[in-house]
Amino acid sequence: MIERGLARRITVVGFDVDGVLTDGGVYLGLVADHAAEFKRFHVPDGLGLKMLQWAGLHVVIVSGRVSEATTLRARELGIPDVIQDDGAQKLPALERWLEARHLTLAQCAFVGDDLPDVPVLRRVALPIAVRNACAEVKALATVVTEAEGGKGAAREAAELILKARGTWNERVEAYLTERGDAAERTIPAR
Repeated sequence: MIERGLARRITVVGFDVDGVLTDGGVYLGLVADHAAEFKRFHVPDGLGLKMLQWAGLHVVIVSGRVSEATTLRARELGIPDVIQDDGAQKLPALERWLEARHLTLAQCAFVGDDLPDVPVLRRVALPIAVRNACAEVKALATVVTEAEGGKGAAREAAELILKARGTWNERVEAYLTERGDAAERTIPAR
């Protein structure tokens, strides 16, 4: 459970990619004699990231690998803020991104799963680990998701933050209304 005051102080939610937005697997091969990389992203996770954006939070993707698949997924979701550091220097890269926007780590939540995420998780206000994270990441987490990375963990983290802020039901109703559901009945909270 996330404390309401903490959730309301969060203005940035960062997500690792491999092992958080994906199941951690990477498919490598050749397509027409060109190297190709494929990743499997979880569609409900994507909607969770969009719900955070629609609620006015900054969503930033922070990866320790440079990947065109990550760039493509971020573009598809309308997430302009993608940090890909092939040296897995996530903390300094995130700090530079925050500084450029006059934001701080005290305003951040971050969802991670493995050792490259530890420096960030040690410093953010709300460290979140996915269910299948390594022990070092789980030990730092305020929250450990029930879902595994690439299988709903990002969506769960988004819901937990928005529910703690008291805005989840409002976002769901807005989402449904924008898609033509003008029903007056409210969706029951889980």
